[in-house]
Amino acid sequence: MAGTIWHCHIAVSLDGKIARPDGSVDDWLAADYPAEDFGFEAFFAGVDAILMGRGTYDAIRRFGDWPYPGKPTIVLTSRPLEDAPPGVEARAKGPAAIAAELEARGCRRVWVEGGGQLIRSMIAIGKLDRLEMAVIPVILGDGIPLFPPGTGELRLRLLHCETKAKGALHLVYERLNRPTTCT
Repeated sequence: MAGTIWHCHIAVSLDGKIARPDGSVDDWLAADYPAEDFGFEAFFAGVDAILMGRGTYDAIRRFGDWPYPGKPTIVLTSRPLEDAPPGVEARAKGPAAIAAELEARGCRRVWVEGGGQLIRSMIAIGKLDRLEMAVIPVILGDGIPLFPPGTGELRLRLLHCETKAKGALHLVYERLNRPTTCT
């Protein structure tokens, strides 16, 4: 039986940005490309826990109500979380320690929500198994990159490709040679 699946489901511009420099996505993504068009609800239903970086957490909190009630969420940060929603915890540990903690909790699928620095760290420790992307046909120029400088190599194979409204793509990749564990 396979171990934990580390799954990133994210929207990205054609030039590889996940947000504008200030973290916003509403003017190029949220209004025109509903998440369900990219399989988000089905994906989210199968998630046991969420792992995100502090910048992503802060950007989500600016939108208002916490969109992930009932999903245990760990925010990788050294700063305390003010008014954290129920089930949201801060951790100052490194990604490998947090990954071990989530695996010990029995999490079978963890959503690596971002941002780019966290995704880079998870690739570095071999904990990114699936990359699912809504590729939006816009070039942002400046913005927050999905894969910041220093991201290590990750070889993937395409599992799914579907054209969506307004020229967007829904892509699902799987890491090549993903190790499995027997239980």
